[in-house]
Amino acid sequence: MADHLTKDKRSWNMSRIRAKNTKPELIVRKYLYSEGFRYRLHSKKLPGKPDLSNQAKKTAIFVNGCFWHQHKGCKRATIPKTNKSYWLPKLDKNVSRFNDNTDKLLKMGWKVFIVWECETKDEDKLKSKLKKLIL
Repeated sequence: MADHLTKDKRSWNMSRIRAKNTKPELIVRKYLYSEGFRYRLHSKKLPGKPDLSNQAKKTAIFVNGCFWHQHKGCKRATIPKTNKSYWLPKLDKNVSRFNDNTDKLLKMGWKVFIVWECETKDEDKLKSKLKKLIL
């Protein structure tokens, strides 16, 4: 099946996808800050550069995109129909790298929390999940 976008348009779309300061990440940051949870952004000292980290509480928070990190059971975690030979290894590497970094953080004694992009859509569920993190 051919891509419904031209190569240039697809390239333009992909160039607009950000790695930092995404909308889901900003939602999580805003709520945690309002609850008094202070954090450092994208700490280069920690494996995987967690989106948020708190040294005193040894807590790392990742806000993962469902597509890029292949959230199991999520409708957003689809595999593109075109160019599968490119996408399958790329997405597998993303998941593998994330798991390796999570393991490293756990071995260092850090608590790791993952907030999925789809979880930021339901404000009440997100708040109840993040309240557990704050306590």
